[in-house]
Amino acid sequence: MSGDNLVSVFLQRVAERGDHGALLIKQQEQFVSITWNQLFSDVSAAASVLDQLDVEPGNRVALVSENRYEWIVCDLAIQMTGAVHVPIHSTLSAEQVVWQIEHSGSNVVLLSGADQATKLAQQAESKFAKIPILCFDSSDIQIDGQKIQSLRSMMSSTVAADLSIWEQVARTISSDDLATILYTSGTTGEPKGVMLTHGNLVSNARSTVESFPTEADVCQLSFLPFSHVFSRTCDIYTWLERGTVIALAERRETVLADCAQVRPSMITGVPYFYDRVYRHLVESGVADQPGVLRDLFGGKIRYCVSGGAALPAHVFEFFRSQDVPLLEGYGMTECSPVIALSTPEFYKSGCVGRPLTGVEVKIAVDGEIVTRGPHVMCGYWKDDSGTEEILRNGWLHTGDIGCWDKGFLRITGRKKELIITSGGKNIAPVLIESLLTQDPLILQAMVIGDGRKYLSALIVPNPDTLRDEIISQQLVVSNRAEALAHPTVLSLYNQRIKERLVGLSDYEQVQKFCLLDRGFTLESEELTPKLSLRRKVIESHFKLEIDTMY
Repeated sequence: MSGDNLVSVFLQRVAERGDHGALLIKQQEQFVSITWNQLFSDVSAAASVLDQLDVEPGNRVALVSENRYEWIVCDLAIQMTGAVHVPIHSTLSAEQVVWQIEHSGSNVVLLSGADQATKLAQQAESKFAKIPILCFDSSDIQIDGQKIQSLRSMMSSTVAADLSIWEQVARTISSDDLATILYTSGTTGEPKGVMLTHGNLVSNARSTVESFPTEADVCQLSFLPFSHVFSRTCDIYTWLERGTVIALAERRETVLADCAQVRPSMITGVPYFYDRVYRHLVESGVADQPGVLRDLFGGKIRYCVSGGAALPAHVFEFFRSQDVPLLEGYGMTECSPVIALSTPEFYKSGCVGRPLTGVEVKIAVDGEIVTRGPHVMCGYWKDDSGTEEILRNGWLHTGDIGCWDKGFLRITGRKKELIITSGGKNIAPVLIESLLTQDPLILQAMVIGDGRKYLSALIVPNPDTLRDEIISQQLVVSNRAEALAHPTVLSLYNQRIKERLVGLSDYEQVQKFCLLDRGFTLESEELTPKLSLRRKVIESHFKLEIDTMY
């Protein structure tokens, strides 16, 4: 059986690991083990349900769900039918969900529960009258007059095919077959449907696993959205490739509590999560205690992996001081996603590691990072012009600016995010923002200055540390607005900003700033699902504050 498609990889693990534990999922406040055989039984049943719904190879199946066991079951079931999985972020609005279902031309829609069903019902407007809609949880909600069917109920009444039948099916799936369409939210513009093949995803997961020591007792805690390719490849598909154990966090808010139960050996996260962990320990007054970070993660953590955004240097240094390496990687959805990765043996502060095996990376004349290899997508769904713009002469143009640092790749900015002042100075705002958010008083920051004489910044204060400062300095304020406008508070932030940027040039200094009374959020569409700033949206929402600074 060929191992160049996701189905073959999965079935091989089932054949090899059958009665061994595969997943840990939370039930009634405790984690319980699901074996590879149990997982296969559910995947086979779900795939048989899709067959009954006349899902054929190449058909698109949309899935709108938060992280849960059924997400993994459905992903593998969709692949086993030869269909194309269209995962949709559960946090998107009803309008956005409907747009992606329609744009992808999905033939079946899978939903997690009543929340997503209600969302879809509000926007349906007879658009899904002929499309089967199934829900993980039982629901009485109707969409376009049709009752939503229960996936679990249909699975229980289905005679699932055995392993040998699916092994025959796996042989018919080519590495070039389309496996998924992922809609990138991006920092600007309309979402694009990234088309990734089985070969893209398998090669990327395999090369990622090869970068790390093979340890049979690896237990990975997963909490990033599976609908984003970062978690999908680096959590789910690397787990399939290793044949080890993955634990699904109950919710993002329970990650540390879940760590205490699961005691993972590795975690994949985004910089925002690791920064919150660091701030939590600092605010608790225990950050200087040896071993405190390892204990917080359950006691068995060997290393953590960071991706999706730039990692602040102070967070990297804190994890290193606690003897828990924080390994930064680099990639993008169009690259399945990993391009470069740090490893336990090779990592360097401020760098995102070395290119994966089989992945070519070079720096273009203008400083842009370009890459080619088996990880690169086959194109954008229904968007030939967008595909031609990013894929040129066999190379994918990332839009990121970078350089080599003793064999390690360093990201210095993004072409579209570069600020060019009216004086002609090119400035990378991400660097300045990462320096500002190192300060305990600053939770988020966005630098402005494109086409202007000087830089300014929107600053989101950390409410807890600011409150402590107000109390310690015995300032008299009766509400948040008074606190943010208090001369002593403004003077304090002015001082902190200057201290954080002391090593930068004159034109990279923030001349004016505005303290905001709320943070940038996913709900307001000011952040992407991987928590990158959507600069144009933020600028439009805070236009008055920005204009005031100029």
